[in-house]
Amino acid sequence: MTTTQSPRSDTRARIIDVALELFAENGYEKTSLREIADRLGVTKAALYYHFKTKDDIVRGIVEKMAAPLDDAIAYGEGKPWSPALRDELLRRFAAGMGERAPLLRFFHENQPALRESAAGLAFKDRMIRMITLLHGPEPTFRDKLRATVALTSMHSAMFLLKAELCEPGQPVASVEEAMDAALEVALEVAARIEPPAR
Repeated sequence: MTTTQSPRSDTRARIIDVALELFAENGYEKTSLREIADRLGVTKAALYYHFKTKDDIVRGIVEKMAAPLDDAIAYGEGKPWSPALRDELLRRFAAGMGERAPLLRFFHENQPALRESAAGLAFKDRMIRMITLLHGPEPTFRDKLRATVALTSMHSAMFLLKAELCEPGQPVASVEEAMDAALEVALEVAARIEPPAR
């Protein structure tokens, strides 16, 4: 059996996964490159071969985890706005959300450290582009807000799932159930975005 993934890209992926674990456990600022190398069982020099700094690792995390978002943006850019396009963008955004849960948790828990970082700004830019695609041309403030709320409903579902804020005695939803509910809410909110009057 052959694989398209090279040993180098496999090592990079392992570094990203381990870094996300440690950032979640200790926080971005309190995690050192030495700790990442130790958890991986490699030397610091081997880690440097792939990533020179923690910021480089974060950029790698964003590139890996934001791929579904980039795909949705690429799908929508250049197409004329319509309610059908708006809904399809939300479906595409939701489709990759389960896999992006570690990234969302990472950004949520490390906001102060990442707010002005290159990776944080790049992720913010992606979200703004997605919101713009959802609300379309000549939006009202309410339409911009609806587009933002529709997207953040996906993030909110992941937060609720992880925070286990369910009613006592009710089972905690699976990621799939949470995303189905979030998409339903997002589509309901987005349905109120109106095309510009002509």
